[in-house]
Amino acid sequence: MLYLALVHHPVLGRKGEVITTSVTNLDIHDIARSCRTYGVSNYFIITPVKKQQVLVQEILDHWNTDLENSYNPDRTSALSFIQLKESLGQMMEDIAKKHDTSPFVVSTGANFKGFDGECSDPKLQELIASEKPVVLLFGTGWGLHQDALELADYKLAPIYGSAEDDYNHLSVRSAVAIYLDRLRNIRA
Repeated sequence: MLYLALVHHPVLGRKGEVITTSVTNLDIHDIARSCRTYGVSNYFIITPVKKQQVLVQEILDHWNTDLENSYNPDRTSALSFIQLKESLGQMMEDIAKKHDTSPFVVSTGANFKGFDGECSDPKLQELIASEKPVVLLFGTGWGLHQDALELADYKLAPIYGSAEDDYNHLSVRSAVAIYLDRLRNIRA
């Protein structure tokens, strides 16, 4: 059972400080579509900022109206399983309550110096295929803060590009799509 969380707090600022980032409309839509395409059970947006929560809810409500639903039912289908949570703790409690067990937490990050394995790791693949809940954490800003990383049971290897100058700064929605494709389309 695979879940995904886009974390807006606690994340890092460019100087390594704890910050809260803003939710973007593109991340709401594009990540939901990737999640829906790759069979993610729920997409959680994590933000403690009330105004951001209101904004997300307004966007979701807009696309779930009858007029918009009939115009673009695929978008409505993708957005229908988004859950808004104030904190990672709240999300973890909700998943644990639903499954009677704590989720296995997998963190991602472009800035990881050390990691536990790749998407093709047989143990990770076995967990994702099982009934145990697995949640993928994606950070915004300059990555997940240590408080979020401490929840992780497993750190996935970063996505490395092919830039000769070590440039490595994908948008989070691009990273989500790449990781989900790698996790769900393992070839023997």
